[in-house]
Amino acid sequence: MNRRALLQIVLLLAAMAGSGAALAHKASDAYLSLSVDGAVVSGQLDVAMRDVDVAIGLDADDDGQITWGELRQRRDALASWARRHLSLTRGETGTDACQLDVGALQVDQHTDGSYAVLPLTGRCPVDTGALMLGYRLLFEQDAQHRGLVRLTLDGAARSLVFSPERPEQRIDATPPSVWTTLHQYVVEGVWHIWLGYDHVLFLLALLLPAVLLWDGGRWQGVARIGHAGREVLAVVTAFTLAHSVTLSLATLGWISLPSRAVESVIALSVALAAANNLRPTVMGRRWLAAFGFGLIHGFGFASVLADLGLPSDALSLSLVGFNIGVELGQVAIVALFLPLAFRARDTAFYRRVVLTGGSWLTLVLALVWLVERVFDLRILTA
Repeated sequence: MNRRALLQIVLLLAAMAGSGAALAHKASDAYLSLSVDGAVVSGQLDVAMRDVDVAIGLDADDDGQITWGELRQRRDALASWARRHLSLTRGETGTDACQLDVGALQVDQHTDGSYAVLPLTGRCPVDTGALMLGYRLLFEQDAQHRGLVRLTLDGAARSLVFSPERPEQRIDATPPSVWTTLHQYVVEGVWHIWLGYDHVLFLLALLLPAVLLWDGGRWQGVARIGHAGREVLAVVTAFTLAHSVTLSLATLGWISLPSRAVESVIALSVALAAANNLRPTVMGRRWLAAFGFGLIHGFGFASVLADLGLPSDALSLSLVGFNIGVELGQVAIVALFLPLAFRARDTAFYRRVVLTGGSWLTLVLALVWLVERVFDLRILTA
């Protein structure tokens, strides 16, 4: 095996290991809902308790549990931390800072645990012009953290995503164009599939055997990349069609399932896909598994759109844009995976380390995640 082939195999293994490691730490999100009507500001900030603990420390007795009393004792520190890392200015000069005040602390439950809720009120020196919003919560502690913002500026709704690379955004008072809205949700769809590690691992677990054939109780490499390509196309197409259906139905409010149940079944789907690689029972019909579980994954995508908030005047456009973004993210994953896997398919390293070892790692992590979600525990994501 030449040096180039070895390098390609190492890259493929690194991609698998990165996905597995990411599953052990779910990317954190905080949710900022903000309304600016002229000079009047109102809204609320939802931040995961585990993230607040990392940022300012909440668990005073170090017992691994955060109580209401511990959170309440740190209320002033939490409010000060939020004000330092959020900034808002209005006006064309960019120097007219809005005053933000934090109200009475509350607690709410999201699908991934308890969140501290901070009501926000304030006023801006001017009541017209563009808005400059700065969001820098948790970027120093977690480079994968994202701030999901629902903003209503003078009656026009927008959704924004803040990251370490984009901690400030300018929002014009003029409502966004159709193409701006479409582009925004395409980008958000791409980022969601890349950061949705359970979705990525499910897809990879189904794709790993695509360059192999189960023959006589052992794996054999396929002769042509076209054979693997057809298998990949069938799996990805089935997954796409399925999650597109339920994503649309859930987003439009026609079907609703409990978030905890959806997240639990998603974890189960990852475990079953990995287990099938270790003891093949569904061969040549992986597209059926992709379609069946893809229906559930679509509800998971819908929960993200619900957190982002969809503008009522551009609901269909936003939904289409997000779906396109998810598909582009999937295409990027497949484009990286397929040539590397095909190149390495005949090596014992691919069959034993990448396929078998990667599937075992995925299976264990997915089962732990399943226990976390079913019983509302924190094992790997504590």
